[in-house]
Amino acid sequence: MTQAIEAYLLAVEVERARRAADPWLTIRVQEVKRFQHARFSATYSDLLADPASSQAARFFLEELYGPMDFSRRDQQFRRVAAKVTVLFPGEIGRVVLSLARLHALSEQLDSAMGAATADLPLVEASYCNSWRRVGRPEARAEQISLVQEIGLALAKQVRRPLIRSSLRMMRGPAKAAGLDSLQSFLEAGFNAFQALPDAAAFVRTIAARETAIAAALFESRD
Repeated sequence: MTQAIEAYLLAVEVERARRAADPWLTIRVQEVKRFQHARFSATYSDLLADPASSQAARFFLEELYGPMDFSRRDQQFRRVAAKVTVLFPGEIGRVVLSLARLHALSEQLDSAMGAATADLPLVEASYCNSWRRVGRPEARAEQISLVQEIGLALAKQVRRPLIRSSLRMMRGPAKAAGLDSLQSFLEAGFNAFQALPDAAAFVRTIAARETAIAAALFESRD
């Protein structure tokens, strides 16, 4: 499992190096991320506006769909990858593995979208055209499946007091070890899901909407 996590994080670094060598690709990938961030805000405006789900929706928006640079967090993640399955065995280890896979797959698809994009800024029509040029429906479906898998696992884990107390106890050591960014991400995720009245329903809502949007794009519908 550790080797797989490290391989996925290495794949992310490969995408970053590819973009660093091509400034125009970097610009286009950032535009893809900006558009997807705005699209998520529109698609889930109801969840963002609802006090019961706003924290979790904001976590997805900023931590998974955000256009920010996550390289520092990823570097910290890679430093402790070998210890993840020791510190968090079983289901949590599998969540970390799925998260790393999702990250690598998303970065690869974003690079492909950037390479398929000609005109900037992106609008709905040009984004749809880029999506269809890239294709890869199986990879898109896997993205959605991984999001649902991670979300449902987090929903289950946040109900376990031991996990919550362990995270709180890690704050000081994480900061001292230079892992503050990774610690903030983990706490934000657990706090967001703990605040949900029905986390499973929230995750299923996102999976259903993303599946419908992907189907519409591949079928050339708005």
